Amino acid sequence: METGKLIKELRIKKGMTQEELAEKTEVSPRTIQRIENGQVDPRAYTLQMIAKALEVDFSLFAANEAEETEETEKENNTWLGFLHLSGILPLLVPTLLMWRARKQKTKAMSDHYRSVISFQLMICGVLLGCLWVYWKTNITTPILGLLLINALLSITNTVKVMNGEDYIATPFSKNEKQD
Repeated sequence: METGKLIKELRIKKGMTQEELAEKTEVSPRTIQRIENGQVDPRAYTLQMIAKALEVDFSLFAANEAEETEETEKENNTWLGFLHLSGILPLLVPTLLMWRARKQKTKAMSDHYRSVISFQLMICGVLLGCLWVYWKTNITTPILGLLLINALLSITNTVKVMNGEDYIATPFSKNEKQD
């Protein structure tokens, strides 16, 4: 359960209003409202004050935060994996759309986005070279080989990122392990 919902549930069980809880914790009523609605994550000190005011053990919130962190990390890894999978075809639009939709919600999305985009641009450049070779020689092997390597690297990166491992970066991007 989200921390804000847990706080709201405990507050209601105690028969307290948001204003009463705010007064006991020396936090503004607006902050209590924002915490309960999940708009902000309370600091540890604020959680301690809320736990004291609600007469519950602080570890209840700490355990809840650890559970939320694990769920959030799995969700982040899933979205980052999808981002890397979008690199399977050298089409920039799906990658751009995914980044725009998730950049504020998924940690490290911008770093992975830069890596995927630089990879796609590199593939596009090499693909143009392969098309030139095909135009001059009618040999399709370089194009098929390039698309196969691209697919393999994209799938490998997807699996690695979804498992929380380092991904294979292109020479033009940096690979920073997700924290």
